[in-house]
Amino acid sequence: MPLASSWASAQEQKPWTYDGTEGPDKWAELDPANQICSTGAEQSPVDLKKYNIAALEPISFDWKPQLFSIVNNGRSVYATVAKGSSTKLGEEEFALKQIVFHLPSEHAVEGIRQAMEIQFVHTLGAKRLLMVSVLLRPGDKNDVFFAMMAKAPGKLGTQPLQNPVDAMALLPKTRSLFRYRGSLTMPPCTENVDWLVFAEPVEVLQSDIDTFKQIFAMNARPLQPMNRRFLLKGVL
Repeated sequence: MPLASSWASAQEQKPWTYDGTEGPDKWAELDPANQICSTGAEQSPVDLKKYNIAALEPISFDWKPQLFSIVNNGRSVYATVAKGSSTKLGEEEFALKQIVFHLPSEHAVEGIRQAMEIQFVHTLGAKRLLMVSVLLRPGDKNDVFFAMMAKAPGKLGTQPLQNPVDAMALLPKTRSLFRYRGSLTMPPCTENVDWLVFAEPVEVLQSDIDTFKQIFAMNARPLQPMNRRFLLKGVL
């Protein structure tokens, strides 16, 4: 299954959950398409440690302020993104498709997981995926996160924001980040995903984290082994 298609269909497949009898250790048994969830050698998320300092490819963001719709699909809360926003990695331009929220953070840094993680899902054609990830910790108010959580549906459904917001405000000011090759963090766990994870967490209100926690107490996959992959760290 092409990468972009597998990501888009992940929410429509056979039932799976983040715990219990259909949790992560059972994903591979739920559908033959999920086998790589248990057999893959490049799975995500991972603990970001033992990295190599490197000069990363140029990265530029062109995300348009917009009136996002916030969706509860039964496994997470995410924002749908209209056409026209993109991230350029080197000479390749990836289209921003969704902004997905996880609690706690799926990735760890030196063994520490933060309160939440935002994953900006990008595609390039039918076979390429780029995930840009931002870790969240309790602290000062972030107006964009506040607006999104205020409209997060408590049950299955969609709520539009009242006013356009700029998703660029969800990025940290310090642009140090990790890069590695990995997978989707949900079934079918398709590999060959480019991950960019910002090293510095962004502060958001604890009350906004609590709002999400009331909807989903946990929706993060356990950490996966790094195996023989290279982990790079650099600055934009």
